[in-house]
Amino acid sequence: MQQSPKKLGLTTKIFIGMIAGILTGVLLKWLFDNSGDLSFSVFESSVSPYTVLVDGIFHVVGQIFINSLKMLIVPLVFVSLVCGVANLSEPSKLGRLGGKSIILYIGTTALAITVAIIAALIVQPGAGIPIPTDAAFAAKQAPSLAQVIIDIFPSNPFQAFTEAKMLQVITFAVLFGIAMAMCGEPGKRVAAFFDDLNTVILKLVTILMNIAPYGVFALLAKLFFYIDSGRIASLAWYFFLVLAVLFFHLLVNYSIILKVTTGLNPKVLFLKMREAAVFAFSTSSSSATLPVTMETAIKKLGVSKSVASFTVPLGSTINMDGTAIMQGVATVFIAQVYGFDLSTGDLLTVVLTATLASVGTAGVPGVGTLMLSMVLVQVGLPVEGIALILGVDRLLDMTRTAVNITGDCMVACVVGKSENELDEAVYNDMQAGEAEEEFDADDFESTSIHHKKP
Repeated sequence: MQQSPKKLGLTTKIFIGMIAGILTGVLLKWLFDNSGDLSFSVFESSVSPYTVLVDGIFHVVGQIFINSLKMLIVPLVFVSLVCGVANLSEPSKLGRLGGKSIILYIGTTALAITVAIIAALIVQPGAGIPIPTDAAFAAKQAPSLAQVIIDIFPSNPFQAFTEAKMLQVITFAVLFGIAMAMCGEPGKRVAAFFDDLNTVILKLVTILMNIAPYGVFALLAKLFFYIDSGRIASLAWYFFLVLAVLFFHLLVNYSIILKVTTGLNPKVLFLKMREAAVFAFSTSSSSATLPVTMETAIKKLGVSKSVASFTVPLGSTINMDGTAIMQGVATVFIAQVYGFDLSTGDLLTVVLTATLASVGTAGVPGVGTLMLSMVLVQVGLPVEGIALILGVDRLLDMTRTAVNITGDCMVACVVGKSENELDEAVYNDMQAGEAEEEFDADDFESTSIHHKKP
């Protein structure tokens, strides 16, 4: 009896989509110039193939994919966090979860920027680069500390939902879950509804994850068509130094923290994060990747829903390890280009400012450049220097997002282990969660037929 060919898993499909997208973008860039004409002028048409493919099909498919992920962020965070808080057996546990999570996130961010500064001082990526005369950058106004604290509490939770202000959504979800837990029988009835709703939303995540290979392909094909390789070459020392520190923090620092605090094998974490990392790399957004990160933490890494639903959304909002690394290298790079000597006090100011800013400016658009401008102002460096690195920041942003979401799951594992809320059998099972990722259309059809009236 002939065996049917083995179906490709979702992770494999996503990797194929990623590689195919990168190759397609590079090939199209080689074929077309920026005007939309073929380099060797074979075709003459009023509608260029470039317009149809890159700014047409790839753009539409990529944006549908991004919007589909963003659609899930608020309901997933709100419902899962309400369920987690309402089901807590002891109220003090919520305080422990928050305390441990925030300490770990701030600690890893401080470690990340410290390593980045040391590496930049050794390598000196800005040495020998002439001072630019035309660099210009307009920094956004950073909110005050008082306003940051006020903005954590929503005046209108529905507005927070529609604007995806995650710190406000988290605050309202925690308060709502606490109220449910204190209401006795009425609270239990509402909690049962939220548990069912949470199951449905997680299934919706599974369904949408199956369009991921096509979305990843479209996003990366368009991105690599537009990447300016000349900019990367001119800033090669800076570009590759940031990449090197990102990978060092990911593979070394995270491994040490996870092994020392939990005894778990870090290799398992990295292997199971592959799929979520590709999502993060493609979208450049921790928030957009949040549904996949949550799915990975719960179903593949064995972190309980009550822990993952709190630590992972919080991490996607305040965990800025990758951005901190960029800031550390960029600050030293800009200082070297402009001929500034940073004292030990200046370097400590950079570490402190960037670490605190990672929490305070989490919900501000363009957070990376805003945080960097704050750091530069604190040590007296010209903010215009940010314009030097913007040309290569898009590709680095993709990589540091992948580092950030890996840090979110690492912290979720550490906190889960410390609270005895991590299933080590699931963590060590390399097949955990794989079967649940596949959406079976035949299954859906048979279920629909079963529910039809006779």
